[in-house]
Amino acid sequence: MLSSSASGRAPILYSFRRCPYAIRARLAIKVSGMRVAVREVVLRDKPAALLQASAKGTVPVLQLRDGRVLEQSLDIMRWALEQHDPQGWLCSQEHEETLALIALNDGPFKQALDRYKYASRHPERPAHAWRDDAVDLMLAPLNARLADRLFLLRDTPSLADMAIVPFIRQFAAVEPRWFDGAPFAPLQAWTQRIVSSGLFDAVMTKFPAWQPGDAEPIL
Repeated sequence: MLSSSASGRAPILYSFRRCPYAIRARLAIKVSGMRVAVREVVLRDKPAALLQASAKGTVPVLQLRDGRVLEQSLDIMRWALEQHDPQGWLCSQEHEETLALIALNDGPFKQALDRYKYASRHPERPAHAWRDDAVDLMLAPLNARLADRLFLLRDTPSLADMAIVPFIRQFAAVEPRWFDGAPFAPLQAWTQRIVSSGLFDAVMTKFPAWQPGDAEPIL
């Protein structure tokens, strides 16, 4: 395990176990070997310390010991991997392609996913219409991409895979039987390959909600 700072004190990660943005941040931190103290957040009762660190009040937030605060999940991923990237998730030759895939995921696909997951809040269209949007935007193109490779950019994992898979996992959980029966065998295999891995399991440990004075588990 690598030391996270010269003093040996771990940065603080405000996280929520099921949040896909927090999941991808934890994946990068874990694979990098950086030591980070986890403060599990209950989103309906956010601790004052989180709001003091980041007024946006969403997770993940990484509070570094030099005073810097990283408020975006991709910034946290890059910070961790720039310290140590043992599996080669970062690759300069793939930079533009990675950015394009993640932008599609975080923008149009995430919007369709939210409307599909919370269809009762968007009654202007039936749930399957939002699902079809998500399929056309993301699932079908990813499935085609994965037809001749194990991961999105190559046969080994990259930043793109780990930044996107928590959102595909969330999509699959809305209607698991539909997802399992859809004609997307490469995408289903890719999703299962990652979410059943030891790395993924390691970042999905359940922690109690943090309160001031509580011990802070190390990721």
